[in-house]
Amino acid sequence: MPIKVLPPELANKIAAGEVVERPASVVKEVREHSRDALASQVTVEIQGGGVREIRVTDDGHGVAADQLELAFQRHATSKLEASEQLEAVGTLGFRGEALPSIAAVSQMTMTTRTAGADAARSVQLEWGAIQRLSSLGAAVGTSVKVADLFGNLPARRKFLKSNATETGRVQELVSRYALAYPQVRFLLNNDGRRILQTPGSGNPRDALVAVYGAEAAGQMLEVDGKDPESGYEVEGFVGAPGLNRANRTHMSFFVNHRWIQSRMLSFAVEEAYHGLLPERRYPLAVVNLSIPFDEVDVNFHPSKREVRFHQEGKAFSTLQRAVRAVLVADSPVPQMGPSTGSPWGGVAPAATGPTGPSFFPPSPFGRSGDRPAPAPPAGQNAAWGNPALRPGALSLRVVGQVKLTYIVAESPEGMLLVDQHAAHERVVFDRLIRDWEGRTPQSQALLDPAAVDLTPAQMEILQKNAEMLTAYGFILEPFGDNCYVVRGVPAVLADKSPRPPNEALIDVLDMVGFEGLLRRQDDVVAASIACHSAIRAGKSLTEAEMQALLEQLEGADNPHTCPHGRPTMVHFSSYQMEREFGRR
Repeated sequence: MPIKVLPPELANKIAAGEVVERPASVVKEVREHSRDALASQVTVEIQGGGVREIRVTDDGHGVAADQLELAFQRHATSKLEASEQLEAVGTLGFRGEALPSIAAVSQMTMTTRTAGADAARSVQLEWGAIQRLSSLGAAVGTSVKVADLFGNLPARRKFLKSNATETGRVQELVSRYALAYPQVRFLLNNDGRRILQTPGSGNPRDALVAVYGAEAAGQMLEVDGKDPESGYEVEGFVGAPGLNRANRTHMSFFVNHRWIQSRMLSFAVEEAYHGLLPERRYPLAVVNLSIPFDEVDVNFHPSKREVRFHQEGKAFSTLQRAVRAVLVADSPVPQMGPSTGSPWGGVAPAATGPTGPSFFPPSPFGRSGDRPAPAPPAGQNAAWGNPALRPGALSLRVVGQVKLTYIVAESPEGMLLVDQHAAHERVVFDRLIRDWEGRTPQSQALLDPAAVDLTPAQMEILQKNAEMLTAYGFILEPFGDNCYVVRGVPAVLADKSPRPPNEALIDVLDMVGFEGLLRRQDDVVAASIACHSAIRAGKSLTEAEMQALLEQLEGADNPHTCPHGRPTMVHFSSYQMEREFGRR
C-alpha cells in the first residue's frame, strides 16, 4: 500500500486516543489546566457518567480573547517555549494536544474571561471544527463543557464501563487532586447531586475529612521528612497501623503535587509498615514527594500517569524512612473499645499522645534501612530521657495466665493481655537482628547433624542466601546433589523449636522464597527463626518466666507487634473496665 498523509480528521481522532481514554481523562486534562491557571475553586459536573456531559468551571486567570481559537490548534501551549524546559517541567499540563484532542471526539464549548476583559469569550466546536465564536457575560475564569463524548467514535464508546463505574473514576480523580491541593475548593456533582465537596481552607486535614471521613482522618499521622543530601522532601499523611484496607487503592502518591501511579513508591510505603500490618492488609497514605524538577521525567508516560526518577533509590529511601520514622514514633497499643454483641468490646487502636496509654517508649529510628537501630546507653539519647519511660521502669505486675496462652498484667493505666507467643517472637526477632547487624551470630552445634533434601528451587534460594543464613547461625555443609547437612543452627532454635533442624531450615527457605520478593530477606529469615523458637500457645509459664518476658518486651524496638504484624498485646483501660461494671 502506498504511503500517504492521513486526513486531518482521522489524524485528530488517532491523537485523541492517546489523551482521552474515558470521561475521567477529560476531567484530568481540564482540571490540570485549572490548577496551572491558579484557580481557587474548581467545580466538576457530570451527567451520564460523563459521557452525556462534563462541565468543569474554575475561577482562574482565564484565556485572553485573542488567543481562544489558538488554544484549539495542534501543538499550541502557553507553558513551553524551549526544548530545555522539557527537562524541568514545573506545570501540571503542557501538552499541546489536550484541548484539540478532546474537541475532536465531542461537542465542546469553552467560555473564558480574564480579569481585565469587558466580557467573556466563548467558542463552540463540533468534532474538532469551530462552529461559532461569541461574546457574553461571565465571571472571571474558564468553563469547559464537553457533551456526547465519543459520539463520532461508537467503537470507542462501547468499551466504556457502566455510568456508575465511570462516575467512580471521575470521583477518584477529583478526590486525589483535592488531597493534593487542600487550598483549592473542589465541588463534584453527579446528575445534579453533590457527591464531594472540600472547603479549600488550606488545611490538609480538612481535605482528608472530606474525602475519607472524620474517623479515618483522625487516625492519619503526619509525615514530614527530608533527605539533606538529595534535597528530596516528603510531606503528607499515613494511616496508623490499625487503619488499613484490603487493597492498595487507598494509597495516593504525588510528585511535585502531580498525581501519579508508582509501584516503586507503593512498595516503599509497604516496606515502612513491615511488621506493623497483618498480611494482605494495606495502609492509607496521602504523600507528596517534592524533588527538583530536573530530577523527574514527566514525559515518560503518554497521559502522564507515571513518571521516571533520575535517582529511584533516593526517592524510595526518602519516602520509606520518613514514613517508618513516623510509624515507629507513634506505635500504638491496641485497646479494647465498645462493640455491639460483645461484652468486652472490639479491639481498636489506642489513642496516642498525652491522653492515651504509652506503656513503652518510642524507639529512635536511625539506621539507614527500615529497622530501628539498637538503643544506645541511657542518657545518650533524648528518646530515653524520661526515667519513667525506660525499659523495666513501668513495673507491670503479672497477675496470671489465661488458657496457657495469654499473660495478664496490671499496669498503672489498667490491664494488659499479652500474647505470649507473639511477644516472645518480637523479643527473639530483635535479638536476632542485633546479632546479625553486629555480625555476632549465636550458633549451636548439633550433636547429631541432620541431612536435608532440597528441591531445586530451595537449593537456589539457599545458594543465593548462604552468607545470610550463616550470619544468623546456620552451619550448613553440601552433601551430594540437592542435599545439605545441618551441623549447627541459631542458638535460639537449638532447644526450643518443636520441629527438627532440617525441617526448620526448609521452612526458612520456603518463607524466603515466598516473601523475599516483597520484604527484606534478612527480615524474613529472622522472622521465621523467631517464629520457630518462640514459646507456644498452650505452654504453662511460671510467674518469674512471665515477668521476665514482659521486661524483655518492654525493651524491644517495636513491642506492640510481632514480626508478622499481629498485635502482641491488648489494653483494657481502667475507664473501660469501670464502665463495663457500671462504676461509671
